[in-house]
Amino acid sequence: MTDMHSEVDSQPEYRPETVAVRAGRADSGRALAPTIWASTTFTTSTVAEGRAMATSTDAARFYTRYGNPTVAAFESAVAELEGAESARAFASGMGAVTGVVLGLCSSGDHIVTQHQLYAGSQLLFQAVCPRFRIDVTFVDATDPDAWQAAVIPGRTTLVYAESPANPKLDLVDLARLGEIRGPVTVVDSTFATPLAQRPLDFGVDLVLHSATKAIGGHNDATLGVVAGSSELLDWIWGFAVLQGANASPHDAAAGLRGLRTLAVRLDRQSATAARLAEQLEADPRVSGVRYPGLASHPQHDLAQRQLRRFGGLLTFELPDLDAGARFVESTRIAQLATSLGGPETLVTHPASTTHVNLLPEELAAAGISPGTVRVSVGLEDPDDVIADVTAAIDLALPDGT
Repeated sequence: MTDMHSEVDSQPEYRPETVAVRAGRADSGRALAPTIWASTTFTTSTVAEGRAMATSTDAARFYTRYGNPTVAAFESAVAELEGAESARAFASGMGAVTGVVLGLCSSGDHIVTQHQLYAGSQLLFQAVCPRFRIDVTFVDATDPDAWQAAVIPGRTTLVYAESPANPKLDLVDLARLGEIRGPVTVVDSTFATPLAQRPLDFGVDLVLHSATKAIGGHNDATLGVVAGSSELLDWIWGFAVLQGANASPHDAAAGLRGLRTLAVRLDRQSATAARLAEQLEADPRVSGVRYPGLASHPQHDLAQRQLRRFGGLLTFELPDLDAGARFVESTRIAQLATSLGGPETLVTHPASTTHVNLLPEELAAAGISPGTVRVSVGLEDPDDVIADVTAAIDLALPDGT
């Protein structure tokens, strides 16, 4: 991990869309494309130099598990976008989540998190944390009072939120979360991206992303990242070096490339998702359409306050498991896959894929029914996407009910 913000210190304060294009270029010289430092190892001139880098959190030219110039450039760009002092990249989103949880928490500690979570994170809290004698309390993400009420003074080390949450796009009131004092607060902001939401602006301590998704944006990089204060990131860095889930320089370069087109992709995806959500809401065969930009979203007012863009993800309800399965198997443009944020429109049936390991009561607590469908809108023509989804609903519900 390295702090390379000096490249923008003397520049005007640019808007986020401009920062996304310009950031992370300190080691690129005159090259417009990200420079890929593929080396795992770098030579040192003296023993003293090697010792200094082996004990430093900002050594980008020592050993790539510790740091790497290409990875550092990606970290710098994300930190700049999030308004953070520093960042650490990981080999995946779950690498970032695990790095934060196990890097900050010890035996006897307590975590507060939410029922509405990406299933991988939920299983980490449910199955792994107890093995380390870390207690976890789950609350309703949408209840602003529940977070503070669940904090145990002197024991709660981490308050972990995900907003918008996977898959039903429930929102956490970030301002209220940022008011919590004592434990470290962290928000998984993967669905929003740094161009739609900056949790640190609300007083939250750390923000993380599965950059595999919209930040990378092309389904060709597996990458995670955490951003926040240098003090917290130094602590996480110490665990991350031992964890070994370091980001590949090739994936970091793909992450930089993705950041440079994120604004235009997110604008297109948001616009198409809004149209599709309105179309689905008008379809009597469909229920429970969830999109933060819809006035019918139960937290629409909160979405307007804390989201700059409403994003390319939405969910809706079909009557049962069979209808949901038939729908995701019937689309032609939209493809059945579990990721999100890329150029292709993807459909997912959470109860049988992303959240398949959850018990029925856990699915219910997360608001996931057997007929829940998640759509990650891509970059295809909006009319084609809407027509494809409508035709698949026709096939999923041949009797019209």
